[in-house]
Amino acid sequence: MKPTILTHDSSFHSDDVFAVATMLLIFPEAQVVRSRDNDKIAAADYVIDVGMRYDPAKNRFDHHQPEGAGVRPNGIPYASFGLVWKEFGEKIAGGRDAAEMLDLKLVQPLDAHDNGTVLVENKFKDVRDYTINDFLYSFLLHPHETKEDLYKIFIDLTVMARGLIEREAAKANETLRAERTVKEVYEKSEDKRILILPEEIEWRRVVSQLPEVMFVIYPRNDSKWSIRAVEESQYVSKLSLPESWGGKSGEELQQVTGVKDAIFCHRARFMAAAKSQEGALALAEIALNS
Repeated sequence: MKPTILTHDSSFHSDDVFAVATMLLIFPEAQVVRSRDNDKIAAADYVIDVGMRYDPAKNRFDHHQPEGAGVRPNGIPYASFGLVWKEFGEKIAGGRDAAEMLDLKLVQPLDAHDNGTVLVENKFKDVRDYTINDFLYSFLLHPHETKEDLYKIFIDLTVMARGLIEREAAKANETLRAERTVKEVYEKSEDKRILILPEEIEWRRVVSQLPEVMFVIYPRNDSKWSIRAVEESQYVSKLSLPESWGGKSGEELQQVTGVKDAIFCHRARFMAAAKSQEGALALAEIALNS
């Protein structure tokens, strides 16, 4: 028989949508039930965000009991998504490191929201980020929708949530692969101020931990080569490209740099491009010695 995954009926939140979506990645043929009926809760194989019980051995994943269901070391309480992810995330993500990346990026923010834990303060009055929660709540059009309407909307949203979790898991694993490549390049580089990568990959998290690195060079998908300044903090480069390069392109940039295949330099001087690896490397070396 197909397993049953039960969560509460009526309205929904990102927590129960993503928790059920996670379960459906493990049991894609499962039947989803939305109810608060105690008999149905007792009979279900997996119970999510309802039932006042957290017991992973019994497949119960609620966090509404007075004592809650635990708090992470950083202070963010677990919601049902986090409880389910703690149990099944490593299997879905393909490993512990990828699961932890998703926990930080996706699971913990949604758990925090569901528990009323504020992660950021608004800087501008009446303006804030538009979040996944806002997107999901946009499907609650009015308070008079039938149970059948809400069930269909809920199932449709779990399909979208499953797709997002799968894409983020794939991205996490690609990021981990890329970071291994960056570390290998760093270890082999004679001049550790400049990293020349074999492909355009995610490098920022690893390089932020390497104080020697000032510039990263990599091939683009348009057969050109980019040089990027490493950030010291958000939008602030450790070493900007020379002021005289800012906003210049083509012959004008070639004249001021002396690099014959230089193409473009961003006016903020954190990025430039050349037609060849040699040209990009020449730009980086000039910037280092300016």
